Amino acid sequence: MWRKILNRFIATIIVLIGVSVIAFALVRLGGGDPAALVLPDTATEEQIEEQRVKMGLDKPLVVQYVTYISNVLHGDLGYSYHYNMNVSKLIAYRLPNTARLALFSLIISLLWSVPLGLIAGIKKGTPIDSFAMLFAIVGQSMSTVWLSLMLILIFGVKLKWLPTQGYESFKNIIMPGICQGFAFSANVTRMLRSGMIDVLQEDHITATRARGIGKFKVYTKYALKNALVPVITIIGSQFGFLMAGSILIESVFGWPGVGELMMTAISSRDYQLVQSILLISAFIFVICNLLADIAYTLIDKRIEFN
Repeated sequence: MWRKILNRFIATIIVLIGVSVIAFALVRLGGGDPAALVLPDTATEEQIEEQRVKMGLDKPLVVQYVTYISNVLHGDLGYSYHYNMNVSKLIAYRLPNTARLALFSLIISLLWSVPLGLIAGIKKGTPIDSFAMLFAIVGQSMSTVWLSLMLILIFGVKLKWLPTQGYESFKNIIMPGICQGFAFSANVTRMLRSGMIDVLQEDHITATRARGIGKFKVYTKYALKNALVPVITIIGSQFGFLMAGSILIESVFGWPGVGELMMTAISSRDYQLVQSILLISAFIFVICNLLADIAYTLIDKRIEFN
């Protein structure tokens, strides 16, 4: 198993190299002159050219890329001229905020979706099953933008129960957490319901019931364990996505996370910052998926880690 984990880490390095190349190319294909954006509108051509030299933009693209990767390998993610500080410090400040929002979204999603999907799978064809399916369809088809605006309008503007911007208190995280986790909880509900229905029809579950074991133990100890395998895969990929930062949610609610930082970096053509955020995001996403693979291998011994 450890050898396969090592192979996965090697594959991760290859993925990160690919991401770094793609990010390097894309940010430069976007157009605009980062040096001109950093300086005031009254800057002369000579001042802009001097700034380009300072930022290393006068060098060939290959040299710029090699320099960036060399600095990353030495722990230097570059310098943000838009924020006038090291990229490492910027990401280190924003990443905990994104992690807090991602963890909150994950927790409230699972607290709702796991019991609903479990009961819907057990009570197939009942009203609660119909409700679970309706919730899954609505949750996966509903626009996040529309949901965000509706929550802001109802709970922020009309009722004034929750703040719509900032991150000063626990109340600030409720609306962005619900919006970010709504589609995820709908997906988990659908997958867990389908998984429970399939597992409960298997022969070993029938044999377990025939031995006189109580229904609660059959559902929670035997059936749920197998039904959770695809759900864990979803959790791993979704949490990696959430940790990478949700640009839409963080921008709408003014949440100072990595997603909002990425939006600012793109609009200001902050090459170093965009490249580093994409690189860190890809690393987090791959690691979360790796941990999910290990987790469902430990849960179900029949599955081989590869």
